[in-house]
Amino acid sequence: MSTTPVFRVAIPARYSSTRLPGKPLLRVAGQPMIQWAYKTAEQSGAAQVVVATDDSRIAAVVEAFGGQVCMTRAEHESGTDRLAEVAQQLAWSDDDIVVNLQGDEPLMPPELLLQVATGLQENPAAGIATLCTPIDAIDDVFDPNIVKVVFDHAGFALYFSRSPIPYHRAEFARGRPQNLPSDINYWRHLGIYAYRVGVLRDYPKLPKSPLEGIEMLEQLRGLWNGIQIHVQPAVAVPPPGVDTADDLSKVNAWYAQRMKA
Repeated sequence: MSTTPVFRVAIPARYSSTRLPGKPLLRVAGQPMIQWAYKTAEQSGAAQVVVATDDSRIAAVVEAFGGQVCMTRAEHESGTDRLAEVAQQLAWSDDDIVVNLQGDEPLMPPELLLQVATGLQENPAAGIATLCTPIDAIDDVFDPNIVKVVFDHAGFALYFSRSPIPYHRAEFARGRPQNLPSDINYWRHLGIYAYRVGVLRDYPKLPKSPLEGIEMLEQLRGLWNGIQIHVQPAVAVPPPGVDTADDLSKVNAWYAQRMKA
């Protein structure tokens, strides 16, 4: 029988963004976007929620709505590196579970945070857990902006790629087909992770994989260094995050419609 895991949620938040500067502080339904992410984390049942940032403006907003902030160095290459510093600063135990929630995903269903933490707890061989959703359109299989994942019979990741994986030789040899192959499932990787803190703390020190550099997928560093990543289908399909001004308009429209209901 599975038990509800004790887990923390860390939300990396940077002010600078090429396409949408100051993104965590932009307003969604009258509140800063980072506040919606924080609420999602609280609703997941997390034992602790903390925003990891290097920007005093973000820190001030989070503290104003009663959230916890951990100030980190500015030079981190990735959100994972930033969370590793948080784990060090807050002296979390190596066996603790922490979920990485991006601050630009205000519509993330809170049950997915609990699910990914549970997936890690129930698979002691894994150092990382993540989620996926079915791909139901052939164009998505060939879209390099959609990351695909293949995993074994026990749910452990074999590979992540921007390319069509698995490559269906019989169906794809003559070019892109109009429909998905009927004899294999394709899975889209969701960028939500649960880490064992000991793995998270060591992750920035691991040798970078050439595959990571080629695919531009940080999770390949883990596979390259022998860390098992557990993958399971998400119990809900999250709406897209906010990368552009158009995305922000769509999220605001979603909240406006919800408030009318």
